[in-house]
Amino acid sequence: MLMGTYQNSIDAKNRFSVPAKFRDELGGRCVLTRGLDDCLEIYPMSTWNKQEEDFARLPRSDEKARAYLRYTYANAVECDIDKQGRTVLPQFLREVAHIEKDLVTIGMRDRIEIWARDVYEQDRNGGKLTAEDLAVIGDKYQV
Repeated sequence: MLMGTYQNSIDAKNRFSVPAKFRDELGGRCVLTRGLDDCLEIYPMSTWNKQEEDFARLPRSDEKARAYLRYTYANAVECDIDKQGRTVLPQFLREVAHIEKDLVTIGMRDRIEIWARDVYEQDRNGGKLTAEDLAVIGDKYQV
């Protein structure tokens, strides 16, 4: 399971170090794509493959389903993690997530979110939820 929050930064070659606690789960290869919020997401290949099965069930006749697939696949890249635990953040994805140098990397159960540190700190939990909102969601989904 991927969990925890880590702070790191990008080097001169647009690489960042994947936190050591996440490396075993990711193995040497992963998929990096645009998240639904102002962040990026990294998927272990096993999780991505399962998600692709779900994508295959989306109806091609549904305009919103096509747009969702386009959003996901147009912004996805396969990444290798080198022996030092680093991977490259492509420039176009850095721009999408407003990443200049400093990052916050968050384990999200089956994926990892990567945030520009200043964007994440502006809106602490990566969303617009109050403590009350979080409690209501927990009750609704019986978490």
